[in-house]
Amino acid sequence: MNRKLTFLCGALFLSIACKGQDAPSLTLDQVPGHESLAQDTTHKESPRLVPAEAYIRTYLTLFGGLTALQAQTQLTAGGSGLFDTWTAYLGALGLPNYATDMARNTQTNALMVASFERLGVALCDKALEKDLKSTPPVAVGNRLIYKFDVPATAVDAAGFADRFAVLHRKFLGYPAKLAPTDRTTRFFALYNETIKNHNPTGSRFTAVEAGWATVCQGLIRHPEFQLY
Repeated sequence: MNRKLTFLCGALFLSIACKGQDAPSLTLDQVPGHESLAQDTTHKESPRLVPAEAYIRTYLTLFGGLTALQAQTQLTAGGSGLFDTWTAYLGALGLPNYATDMARNTQTNALMVASFERLGVALCDKALEKDLKSTPPVAVGNRLIYKFDVPATAVDAAGFADRFAVLHRKFLGYPAKLAPTDRTTRFFALYNETIKNHNPTGSRFTAVEAGWATVCQGLIRHPEFQLY
């Protein structure tokens, strides 16, 4: 009995002593034989488009969590021609069609990219109509995309930056000030250029509304939104 107690006490003291010692921290070049070992940090694959299923789910979530058919009804309302039916896009997005024995398209192509962009344009324009032109007006907190006040006249650089930050976080998921380039300044130039060149004849939007729609379209077509 005494031997067992002595053994247990010794094991306990040994474990306590070992816990007090921190494991040594070494970098790769400190390991013997690895001083000149090169580290390959290059990208192994080029960026690819997100899977069509993931894009469609994101698209429907941005449009208010609707089902595909509910979103189709709203997108085709008004006869603007921005959106036809999901059937017209699923094959172009690369999805299989088992009714016609069409396999999934595993290679990105120009038609696929164009389809992604067309859907993005439809989202931005229809969301603007719903957020800013509904009767009665939609409260800022209940809007889908444009969750900020939109004055009738163009905003200055400071006013644009605050509003652009809302859209940037919505689509790309992080603050615009953390973007790797001076993104806010470039989008502000796009916003002003759109307002300057806007032709109200036949347009559903005012110049300012067209400016914000263009900013939205630029973000939803951005490589960080479409690629992984």
